[in-house]
Amino acid sequence: MTTRTSPADEIHIALLIDADNCPASKIEVILDELAKYGVTNIRRAYGNWKSTGLKGWEQVLHEYAIQPIQQFAYTKGKNATDSAMIIDAMDLLYGHKLDAFCLASSDSDFTPLVMRIRANGLKVFGFGEKKTPSPFVNACSRFLYLENLGMPSQAEEKQDPAALKKSAKELKGDAKLVNLLRSGIEAAAEDDGWAALGGVGSHIGNQTSFDPRNYGYRKLSDLVSEIDLFELKKVGNHIYLRDKRGPKKGAC
Repeated sequence: MTTRTSPADEIHIALLIDADNCPASKIEVILDELAKYGVTNIRRAYGNWKSTGLKGWEQVLHEYAIQPIQQFAYTKGKNATDSAMIIDAMDLLYGHKLDAFCLASSDSDFTPLVMRIRANGLKVFGFGEKKTPSPFVNACSRFLYLENLGMPSQAEEKQDPAALKKSAKELKGDAKLVNLLRSGIEAAAEDDGWAALGGVGSHIGNQTSFDPRNYGYRKLSDLVSEIDLFELKKVGNHIYLRDKRGPKKGAC
């Protein structure tokens, strides 16, 4: 996304939180991540605030200037929070000048909403736990797993930290990831087969929701180095990649 230089050109983001499906302990890292792209002018959290399960959220609402939206569970077994978020998102889409939305939830019910927002030319950032269904993950412009961001929660602390990081074998066995990297290199490559890392990352980001942190790596260069299917070289401050298999037959 292009960096804006004046306040009038700031990218405006609406953050809508499904408090039932997003841990309050991650709100700081969510806002910190969004600050890289623009200003989160609208911040709303949806849920039944009479529920004891949302006590954690009540403690951070004022601290982070988040507006609580009360939503009663009118029917047992039905998630009224999702419906309220979807209605508000559509109102915001047409009633406010926004550049992007952020949906914090692990619920796949928001997949059609994401696709509708993106059809209007806006980016959608998603945040959720690793249980989030793939349709929602893939629909977003960029989706980040909360387990890979910030300090680990109590449940995550019980896990081996190395378990969050994919091994070289696991990376190589992920056909989708390997194909994304190879297609990115092919699209950004010069005549000699070398492609700038930034160009590869941009091409992949235009194809699907992708972030190396979802695989346990802070940077794309770290992930590529670990997977060991590509040559890497550094020229000044720039990193270049080339497929170890060589250029495709028939390529110019």
